[in-house]
Amino acid sequence: MKETSPLYPEAFIPYGTWGGSWFPAWHTSALAEVDIARFAAEATPLVLGKRNVPVSQLDYLVSGSTVPWLYKFWGSTYLSHCFGHRLPGFHLEQACATGLQVVVKAAAQVQGGSHSVVGVLAFDKTSNSSVGVFPNYGTYRRTEVISDIWDNFAYDPATGQSGFNKATGETSMIACAGKTARKYKLDFNEVTELAFWRYQQYYDAKRSGVLDRILFPMDILDVRGQKLGNVDDDYGVRKYNSLDQFRGERQLDTCVTAGGQTHASDGMFVMLVTTEARARELSQRPEISIQLVASAEYRAEAGFMSEAPAFAVKELLDRTGLSMADMAAVYNHNPFAVNDVVFAKVLEHDWHKMNDTGCPMIYGHPQGPTLTRVIVEALERTVSLGGGYALIFGCAAGDESIAAIFKVTDSRGGK
Repeated sequence: MKETSPLYPEAFIPYGTWGGSWFPAWHTSALAEVDIARFAAEATPLVLGKRNVPVSQLDYLVSGSTVPWLYKFWGSTYLSHCFGHRLPGFHLEQACATGLQVVVKAAAQVQGGSHSVVGVLAFDKTSNSSVGVFPNYGTYRRTEVISDIWDNFAYDPATGQSGFNKATGETSMIACAGKTARKYKLDFNEVTELAFWRYQQYYDAKRSGVLDRILFPMDILDVRGQKLGNVDDDYGVRKYNSLDQFRGERQLDTCVTAGGQTHASDGMFVMLVTTEARARELSQRPEISIQLVASAEYRAEAGFMSEAPAFAVKELLDRTGLSMADMAAVYNHNPFAVNDVVFAKVLEHDWHKMNDTGCPMIYGHPQGPTLTRVIVEALERTVSLGGGYALIFGCAAGDESIAAIFKVTDSRGGK
């Protein structure tokens, strides 16, 4: 394995100290009926307890979400109060990049020496999202009422693309993918082949049980402690048995179909970042070392979200001196199949060799925790291969992206 210095040499991710809920689609589970922040916080001891890590081991908390929630003003301090171990910390959001950005920021806390065991908690609920009323003195109505999820998806203030076309199902996000597909002259047949392949990857992962190692069934309780339901699957995943099913779907925009895009969902994920010594103590497998090598962000031309991740990765590879051939695992947040085909073209990479155990295009996109789950799946895959570099990347909002490389080493003789 080609050697390169880690971005934060003092920060390590203890193997296995991670996990989260399955991602049920919008309004398909009892998660739609509860306070997602409190649920995520109260689920944290459950997840870490399965890894034999009591929350009392944490000395700081970095949390992330994108959809406003009750008492969000109090951020991470409220969340740690909910799981019974009052910690200092902060809360951040960066659209769909949030789930990776929280890990980068947690590593910086450890590197700075101010904290030694940092919890990372990412969550979001797209079901029953908040509605806000904002003063807008430039309009005749003097106010704007915004449904946080749907109105932000339907309007990009950087481009002026707005509205929801009831006839076609098009939003500004779909328009981003369609514009990018036209720019790169994508072939619809290739896009549908990729989408079908991604579904088969996910189905294979489900059958093998690999996802059961990181996703836990969770009971959902109401305010009285009564059971509302149980989340034990990625509810809402479509069933495709043949490529012809994809090819028969109507294009909502150029190369964008129902099966070639993700869906709104709910969920949470937690992991740890700590020092080398504490990582060995807390890890499920102390012989495994995991570090963040580097991260990069990139902003494309307004409205070309689907191409932005490829250029964040190019910048990252140029900076580290690594190449796609050096990557053991390649995983991304791909709201559209278009993203992956564009990435493959720009990086000259075989799109078959990505997302081996699934991706958000299939299992859903709760925003905040999406890339955290992607990180964990990528790291688990890299460990199963004996180590190496894991590349994780994804788009955010209308034209931004984030990418990172993690290094996995097995001291027993692996890479």
